[in-house]
Amino acid sequence: MDPYQVNTRPSNNSRSIIITGLAVFFSTVFLWNVFLKPVESPLVTKAVVVLSGDSAVTGTVTFTQSSKGGPVSVKGEISNLDPLEKRGFHIHTTFSSLNHLSAFILFTRIITPSSTLGDTTNGCISAGSHFNPYNKNHGAPTSAERHVGDLGNIETDGSGVASFELQDNLISLNGPLSIIGRTVMVHAGTDDLGKGGNEESLKTGNAGGRAACGVIGVTQYA
Repeated sequence: MDPYQVNTRPSNNSRSIIITGLAVFFSTVFLWNVFLKPVESPLVTKAVVVLSGDSAVTGTVTFTQSSKGGPVSVKGEISNLDPLEKRGFHIHTTFSSLNHLSAFILFTRIITPSSTLGDTTNGCISAGSHFNPYNKNHGAPTSAERHVGDLGNIETDGSGVASFELQDNLISLNGPLSIIGRTVMVHAGTDDLGKGGNEESLKTGNAGGRAACGVIGVTQYA
């Protein structure tokens, strides 16, 4: 071999570095595309919940939203409530019951919120507290200080049936704060809308027990 000839062939160390670099690059691309790349979810335009519980209260509520960020229309009929009364009507969340792995899976979009959030394994008590991602005090639907899940009261007729339609600008069927997979709760008492003058009023509105609940599910995409 000519002692003055330059060896242009890569060494074993160089090959290892190149192979390792390529492996890291392709692994990063794979992880980004499968787990971390933002996914443009289809627009959810309609959702429904069927309510039941330990009491005789039953009902169905539908939610419609025509555009992301737009208001949500809520329409429902709930039976077997106390006649001529107001009853607390909220959206609750079970997110706090997720373990760290489930939370990671949710936010990396391996599975959808609707497959992880709704939990009624122990009846309505499993639904957790009011949906309150901004950590605010409980209030009326029209108040600046309110939980996202604060939808006020529904009113019953002389037969104990509440037929209602309302519109809310804070809840959504789309985006990171979607109510899909969360739980609608009808309470046994009247929501004082945070004006009860005590600590519990600022948490629950003193709305009493949980008469009926159900998990919100998607029924229609745009």
